[in-house]
Amino acid sequence: PPARPPSPAAAPGSAELVCAQGRNLKAVLCQRCGSRVLLPGAATFARRELLLPAMRKKAAAAAGGGGGDVLREHWLVRDMFSFENVGFTRDVGNVKFLVCADCEAGPIGWHCLDDKDSFYVALERVAHE
Repeated sequence: PPARPPSPAAAPGSAELVCAQGRNLKAVLCQRCGSRVLLPGAATFARRELLLPAMRKKAAAAAGGGGGDVLREHWLVRDMFSFENVGFTRDVGNVKFLVCADCEAGPIGWHCLDDKDSFYVALERVAHE
């Protein structure tokens, strides 16, 4: 039988997305509108279990509830000014969720207010180009 092409959900740690230094090889985009969130090389691959609410518009994401997903593979950004295009929800406890600044889809990521230099973007919630 012919070999199947790799699925889009192939291991995010694959050579397609992560360079030898552990940084993103491709631009990170919003899945919904295609807006650029991060340039290539702007983030580092990280594994950390984080609970993100189900994808929706910014106002609903800030309200919380409605279930969510435990996501384990993320792009770690150390400086909020590294983002090309990202918005933040209001505080939900000590967390702000990251959303697309253009279409407000999200949350695509997570930021704990206790750690000012760690912004996580879930690989499953974004596209790569």
